[in-house]
Amino acid sequence: MSAPWILLRGLTRESRHWGAFAPLLAERCGPVLAVDLPGNGTLAHERSPLAVEDYVDAVRAEVQRLAARAPYKVLAMSLGGMVATAWAQRYPDEIAQLVLINTSMRPYSRFYERLRPGAWPALLYAARHWRASGGDCFAETAIHDRTCARLDTLGADLDLWRAIRASAPVSRANALRQLLAAARYTATGVPRCPTLVLSSQADRLVDPACSARLARAWGAVQREHPWAGHDLPHDDPQWLADAVCAACPPSDATGTD
Repeated sequence: MSAPWILLRGLTRESRHWGAFAPLLAERCGPVLAVDLPGNGTLAHERSPLAVEDYVDAVRAEVQRLAARAPYKVLAMSLGGMVATAWAQRYPDEIAQLVLINTSMRPYSRFYERLRPGAWPALLYAARHWRASGGDCFAETAIHDRTCARLDTLGADLDLWRAIRASAPVSRANALRQLLAAARYTATGVPRCPTLVLSSQADRLVDPACSARLARAWGAVQREHPWAGHDLPHDDPQWLADAVCAACPPSDATGTD
């Protein structure tokens, strides 16, 4: 069986936020395991670490608990991309391929590129309304406005995201701890595995220049979506699946039983 795809989301997001993309990738490219970061989703009750390396330890423990065998293919975005990078650098034999989506990290990105100044008011607004839920959950509206370019599913998206928040709320303290972990992370060295770097031209949260500079520094393959926002899996799951499967075709050489 081909190596499993490990999916890692970003700040305050969880496995259910992959939406249509996760089953599409599984259908096209083999088995998928969507793993939550500590403080999010099934782990919302846990305290989010302040260091990306601690997220790596938690993800590795969860993947091993699920009895998946290395080497893994890891597709990750935003904070998840930093976790995936640290994993590949610390345990290179465990990672066969990396796909990083709209991520950023020192020393390749400037602070105002990693979190665009235009996004600061929306994030402050979301933080002020973080504890609200149900139809009054303005935080999810603000997040959608800043991360998604596709609006034809807006109503359904907000209904789903509010339901996710109600069932597994991420605390404001954990959201801030995740943000601090992301801000502090510095990549060291270049991952040994093949790496695909994907970005969105219309990303209003993270400057796509971060992905371009990272790809150049690592000699990695890069592709940019022409109109999607930061949440590329939401905006165009088919394009994303096509890009991943073209660059990382399924292989029966390694995997799980």
